[in-house]
Amino acid sequence: MKFVTKRIHAFLDYPVAVALVALPFLLGLGSSNPLALYLSVTTGVAAFVLTLLTDHHLGVFRVIPYKFHLLVDFLVAILFIATPFVLSFNGMDAFYYWINGVAVLIVVGLHKPEPAI
Repeated sequence: MKFVTKRIHAFLDYPVAVALVALPFLLGLGSSNPLALYLSVTTGVAAFVLTLLTDHHLGVFRVIPYKFHLLVDFLVAILFIATPFVLSFNGMDAFYYWINGVAVLIVVGLHKPEPAI
């Protein structure tokens, strides 16, 4: 049932990074805590840089192993799920992080391992 290949993941990375930067402004995040806005924007910029540096076909510099990229995605997902509890986000601020965190966990969980060479 795992179908998210390295190639599919690469195509998801750039739009997700841009969305993490733009959506907080479009959704008006930060009403319960200003960090709700800044955390997403910072994560989006970091995700864009990570994607540029990842060793996959859309990586520009390809210095970071893809497995490390997946680990970072997993850790960010956990951070996004925990952050509303830790920083007292509520309403849209909390839902935004929970939905994004769960979505990333699903993508990482559906990752199809590459065949051994």
